[in-house]
Amino acid sequence: MASTRQFLDSIKPHFVEGGRLQKLYPIYEMVDTFIYTPGDVTHGTVHVRDIIDLKRTMTYVVVATVFCVLMACYNTGYQANLAMSEAGLGSVENWRRIIMDSLGYSTLNPLSNFIHGLLYFLPVYIVTLAVGGIWEVLFAVVRKHDVNEGFLVTSMLYALILPPTIPLWQVALGISFGVVIGKEVFGGTGKNFLNPALTGRAFLYFAYPAYMSGDSVWVAMDGYSGATPLGVAAAGGMDAVNQGFSWFQSFLGFIPGSMGETSTLACLIGAAFLMLTKVGSYRIIFGVFLGMFFTSTLFNVIGSDTNPMFGMPWHWHLVLGGFAFGMTYMATDPVSASQTNPGRWIYGFLIGVMTVLIRVVNPAYPEGIMLAILFVNIFAQLIDYAVIQVNIRRRAKRYV
Repeated sequence: MASTRQFLDSIKPHFVEGGRLQKLYPIYEMVDTFIYTPGDVTHGTVHVRDIIDLKRTMTYVVVATVFCVLMACYNTGYQANLAMSEAGLGSVENWRRIIMDSLGYSTLNPLSNFIHGLLYFLPVYIVTLAVGGIWEVLFAVVRKHDVNEGFLVTSMLYALILPPTIPLWQVALGISFGVVIGKEVFGGTGKNFLNPALTGRAFLYFAYPAYMSGDSVWVAMDGYSGATPLGVAAAGGMDAVNQGFSWFQSFLGFIPGSMGETSTLACLIGAAFLMLTKVGSYRIIFGVFLGMFFTSTLFNVIGSDTNPMFGMPWHWHLVLGGFAFGMTYMATDPVSASQTNPGRWIYGFLIGVMTVLIRVVNPAYPEGIMLAILFVNIFAQLIDYAVIQVNIRRRAKRYV
């Protein structure tokens, strides 16, 4: 590592002001600070110090997604191997099938499941990282500011909320929309009011619905139909769900769905880590849960003879449709979420309420958590403004 430090120091003069490559300084700074702690730190006693900086915050979020990544690879491969075992390899063999045909595609082989899923997840993540990284560096060079670490989180979350069968050109288009329209046009990291990963996902959802929803996109097998449990519930109610999937199976994540969203257990482990490190707000997480619990219970009490989604209890809402993933990683985005403590409770509660409303009242959009978070993102600043005004009026009364 000492030799790496010496090499970076030796080439630094070329990138600083006056050097031949000064316009490419953001790229140098990105590589340098990715490997080592930034050298520009405060030394005076007048500064407020904290061990949690932007780099460490983003690193913690990426670490919190490790179990989701592992389950994304394993479950994607498991669902594909299961489909291949039932339907065979098919008449058209792509490169993934050729590899799995040589390795075997038994669902009883954990390594086979993981490798098969990795063959789907890794290309998606590489394209996301490459295309999104190009946009980040381009805007950093033009604006002459540093490349922020926030994209590491955006790229990971974006890849995890995509279906395994999505074409790679759509992956590139979606992350471009999320980074450019969802963040950079507003000034970059820290100035966006929408979650960039969800913005890119929502763009793909409405621009290319055939590739993002339906029965045939959740299992990595051409021509194989496998609806998500939430889609089954919207069509046939809880009786249809119980016939195909158990609650514990859904909790562990062995169900069709977006690659990293299926395992509630993996998401809750990540939530515990984020709350313990104080990177993720427990007020938002519990607020989302309480909003979902309240609204789903209310619909259970009301009941409906025509809409089977009225009968879905809260513990099923928790494990289906990426609810736990959105509650843990998307709703807690420190930039697009509310900043005041009371506002975080309100913000989270509204997301929970909106999620169930979208799922139940308008089941055409079964992944209600995505739209709910984006919708409440718009009102986050208004919520904080209202909280601050209430506090100002309450304190003013003390002096009247």
